[in-house]
Amino acid sequence: MRRLVSGIAPAVAVVLLGGLLGGCSTSPPAQPVPSALAPVTAEPAGADPSASAVMVCAEEAKEDVTEALGLPPLSVDTPTWSDHVYSCRYRYEGGAFTLSVKELSSVPETTAFFDETVRRLGSAHTLDGLGEGAFVTSNGSVVVRKDFKVLVVDDTALPPGLGTPPLTPPQVALLVARTIIGCWTGA
Repeated sequence: MRRLVSGIAPAVAVVLLGGLLGGCSTSPPAQPVPSALAPVTAEPAGADPSASAVMVCAEEAKEDVTEALGLPPLSVDTPTWSDHVYSCRYRYEGGAFTLSVKELSSVPETTAFFDETVRRLGSAHTLDGLGEGAFVTSNGSVVVRKDFKVLVVDDTALPPGLGTPPLTPPQVALLVARTIIGCWTGA
């Protein structure tokens, strides 16, 4: 954790840690949450997006992201589903970030896509303890692998200070990625 928050103003570190510890909203889950001891089985990509992919653009995620950033989005664009990528844009005054989830069908396929994403976007550094692999891209966006999915928090359209207190785009991307991944209870 020290590596993730070093060089960040103390107030921002408190916000990041609060977001990490805050978890998902307290509304009851739509489906039973699997026991911590029960194995979660990753599901291959299908004709429709999975529940965990849809969650990133749903009202609960919007509430969790609002709580984490201390600022509600002006709007969240209507999600799209194309080539097994579920995506939406969270719009704020002066900018936006995009959440996308690529759904794959196996460990080798997910590994190949994740590795190609590292090559395509560049990796500034890896993030330990987030999903089954994560990195910050050369431009500050965050990419996380979990089960047969790859989440991208694209911060390239964000203003320099967003949230309360103001966060840099890479800080927003990290906080949003941790918030979303913390809420994924299954594949």
